[in-house]
Amino acid sequence: MKLGNAPCSWGVFYPTGNRITATGYLDAVAQAGYRVTELGPLGFLGEDAAWIAGELQARGLELAAAAHVHTLADDTSAPSLTAALDRQGRLLSALGAQHLILMDESEFYPAKAQGVVDEAGWQTAMAMIRAAQAQMASYGITLHLHPHVGTCIEREGQIDRMLAETDVTLCFDTGHHAFWDQDVLAYMDRVWDRIGFMHLKNVDAAVRARVLAGELGVNDSFNHGVMAPLETGAVDIAAVMRFLVQRRYDGYCIVEQDPPAEAQATPDSLARQNLDFLLPLIGG
Repeated sequence: MKLGNAPCSWGVFYPTGNRITATGYLDAVAQAGYRVTELGPLGFLGEDAAWIAGELQARGLELAAAAHVHTLADDTSAPSLTAALDRQGRLLSALGAQHLILMDESEFYPAKAQGVVDEAGWQTAMAMIRAAQAQMASYGITLHLHPHVGTCIEREGQIDRMLAETDVTLCFDTGHHAFWDQDVLAYMDRVWDRIGFMHLKNVDAAVRARVLAGELGVNDSFNHGVMAPLETGAVDIAAVMRFLVQRRYDGYCIVEQDPPAEAQATPDSLARQNLDFLLPLIGG
């Protein structure tokens, strides 16, 4: 099992306009003790594979994957997804990474219809996922679909249907699954043969309760700290790690600690805190 972290833990959700530079992020994730990273939004680390490879090697970092967000239910956006995935495929192939994580774009949906699509929208999303999977396979890269809160693939019934209608594997995110008070371990056990990649997050039970009660919107909840440090949230992450060890999972586990608007701790300290919590659980 390979533990890593990702640029989103430092608030990097877009290629530009971030509070941390590409080299600043790479320094920070390595200094926090991680030896694996994701690429971040396409363009954040640039697209010069030789430069990226050199910067990773200089810090003893391995590239696990890239994550790509797209409006899957919008049929007019298919050409832009194809173009972006060609860029991802070329870059990941040059860097020797074999995984791409695809997720729906929550910002696409209006606040009062978060994740709501009609049947035509659902079929568009499934067609995009299948096409993206085939496109990435042409580069020798495995595509994993990441169920994400505030999108059309977030609840177990939706994930089940997506798994039935495609043969794509999951990037299973513990925090996003628990967001709607769904049983993380029970679902992991049920769909184990379809999990190809792991994201580790946790959920603040009090903030989640406000969302479930309709007092707080999905997107706003992130600024209120709905994603908690791994050790303190509603998900028993220790039990998740025991499950992975028992199943002899030998893939990537990427920590994602979405920072709230007014964080009490720095991304650097949270990254180290999460790693210190995880390492004993896997015998590290």
